[in-house]
Amino acid sequence: MLRLCLLAAHALRLAGAALLSPGSCTFEDSACGYQWDYAHLPWTLHGEGHYISVDTSYEGEKAVLSSPDLYSEEWSCVRLIYQIATTSDTSPDPARLNLYLRQEGESFDRLLWSAKEPSDSWLIASLDLMNSTKKYKLVLEGEMGQDKSTSIAVFEIKITSGYCIECDFEENHLCGYVNRWNPNVNWFVGGGSIRNSQSILPKDHTLNSALGHYMYVDSVYVKHFQEVAQLISPKTMAPVSGCLSFYYKLKQESSIVFTVYLRDMSGFYEEIWKTDSALNADWTLAEVDFNAPYPMEVIFEVAFNSAKGGYVALDDISFSPVYCSNQTGTLFNPANAGCNFEEDLCNFYQDHKDGPGWSRVKVKRNVYRAGDHTTGFGYYLLANTKFTSQPGYIGRLYGPTLPGNLQFCLRFYYALYGFFKMSGTLAVYIFEENHVVQEKIWSVLDSPKGVWTQAEISFKKPMPCKVVFVSWCKSFWDCGLVALDDVSLSLGSCQAADLLLPSPGECTFEKDECVFTQKKRGSGSWHRKRGPTPTSYTGPRGDHTTGDTTCI
Repeated sequence: MLRLCLLAAHALRLAGAALLSPGSCTFEDSACGYQWDYAHLPWTLHGEGHYISVDTSYEGEKAVLSSPDLYSEEWSCVRLIYQIATTSDTSPDPARLNLYLRQEGESFDRLLWSAKEPSDSWLIASLDLMNSTKKYKLVLEGEMGQDKSTSIAVFEIKITSGYCIECDFEENHLCGYVNRWNPNVNWFVGGGSIRNSQSILPKDHTLNSALGHYMYVDSVYVKHFQEVAQLISPKTMAPVSGCLSFYYKLKQESSIVFTVYLRDMSGFYEEIWKTDSALNADWTLAEVDFNAPYPMEVIFEVAFNSAKGGYVALDDISFSPVYCSNQTGTLFNPANAGCNFEEDLCNFYQDHKDGPGWSRVKVKRNVYRAGDHTTGFGYYLLANTKFTSQPGYIGRLYGPTLPGNLQFCLRFYYALYGFFKMSGTLAVYIFEENHVVQEKIWSVLDSPKGVWTQAEISFKKPMPCKVVFVSWCKSFWDCGLVALDDVSLSLGSCQAADLLLPSPGECTFEKDECVFTQKKRGSGSWHRKRGPTPTSYTGPRGDHTTGDTTCI
């Protein structure tokens, strides 16, 4: 009998391993085709604990683990269960676990995700992989940092078709959904065969069985007015739009507010759905159009007013790239609202009534005069409003129409010449589509003369609008030149954009050296610097990124 049980357990284990999709691995008996780079630290497979790890018992800077060749024409989700353990939480060079995408035919690996926070328990990361016709590998890189006692472990890698925000709550990791801890009300897992389960429903929606699982929140422990419980999804790491759907049950004895929000990386909340029913005896389908052009979290929030409020249960969250309302929509491409002026004005234009306030020019750079910002040898825009036909010496440059109700980050570079007082000589306005001034969102306060300086502005408007650059002179005698170059627009706030991972091979050196490394440090090494170089008449007066900060 015992032998039959052992054989059955072994068979179930083999069956589970056979069900793993390509690229997935639980590290029970093998590394599932993952291979480590012998030029770096070795990974150790722990068969009893079912994980793979690297630590500082060997001398070296990093360990690299590569998946077998993978191929998927469907959108997929990579879930990584990992742990970083160190003895110091304040190391200047902490241990780090990175995940890269190595696509066939590409020169650089694309950094998908990076973590450096140490933990006493296993953590989960969820990452969306867009569909592609190219073969690819997943590359895990463990950087050991400067701590003398560090270990990095990976418990499981799982690749599934679909989106990371989808979940039926049947697995222990709950698809990366987390409860925001509240002393009184929290989301719990309901259902299953565990004794003393806090289940409040006889059956879940996925399996229509008492053995199935779902999430629920109950008002029984509410102690204060407006107690709130939040269930937070993994971040959407790739632009998505379509239909978000889920099933819920709601029993209300006093006021309950069940709301679904989107939250961006800067903490801005946007309500997208709210229940309009006080009682749902059966599982009810909810659908809402969903648009996440930049990283966002979906938050399921329940607010109670008393301990007798009732409960809310949630199951089977899914997503479709087709809108619920069958509307046809395409994501706005912010690249169409930027320009480096190398070939033309792109989608920018001037009003003929203003006269030619802005001109596209090219100058030969020398010790006393910088070229354009893009290449140093190309074109940029120059405003000389002293000779415009517009009263008040004003020159306006209009951008293309932007859709409403989206968060934007506007970045551009400017340089000022010949002004006695620079305050207000360049400003950025938001205009409505019919050229009606709505709001001034930025203006120059002070700036070093003749140096390309970066400006960045976050804004969001409920209606379609245009960004307008306005050059202005206080008088004919105090009227210099305003240069403008490399205008770019991205979705999300500028603070959130700074948190995004850089594109392959790119680095501004503002925070660190990115993935660039050097063999030795010493008198002949590269150093990150701020401002001008210490030796007179050598090096730049400022960096290329912002004009006055960090460079190598």
